[in-house]
Amino acid sequence: MVKYVFDTYAIMEIIEGNENYEKYLDSDVIINNFIFAELCYNLYKDKDKNASEIINKYSKHISSLNPEWIDEAMKFRLSWKDRGVSMTDCISHIMAKHLNVKFLTGDKEFENVENVEFVK
Repeated sequence: MVKYVFDTYAIMEIIEGNENYEKYLDSDVIINNFIFAELCYNLYKDKDKNASEIINKYSKHISSLNPEWIDEAMKFRLSWKDRGVSMTDCISHIMAKHLNVKFLTGDKEFENVENVEFVK
C-alpha cells in the first residue's frame, strides 16, 4: 500500500467526492495535528453532518512531528513567503520529505514541486 501525507485539501476533496482522488482511497494515510485541526475546522465550518465520523476516521492517522522538521519547515516557509503558503502546508510537506513519502495536495503552490503528488 502506498503511503502519503494527506493535505487538508486532499481530504476535503475526497469527502466531497472528487473523482480525481478515488485512486488514493486505499492509500496509507498520514496526517499531523495541524492537518487534523484544519480538517476539524473545515468540517465544523461547513456544518458537515458526518463531521464526527470523519474526524474519528482521520484521528487514527495522526503521526507525531519531529521538532527539527518544524524548524526546517519554518525556514522553508520563509523561503516561499512570496507564495503565501500556510504553516500547516509547509510542515506537512517537510514531514513527507522526511518520511520518504509524497505530500498529496491540490494546492496550486505545490504544482510541479519535488516530492508532491499534485491532484486537482
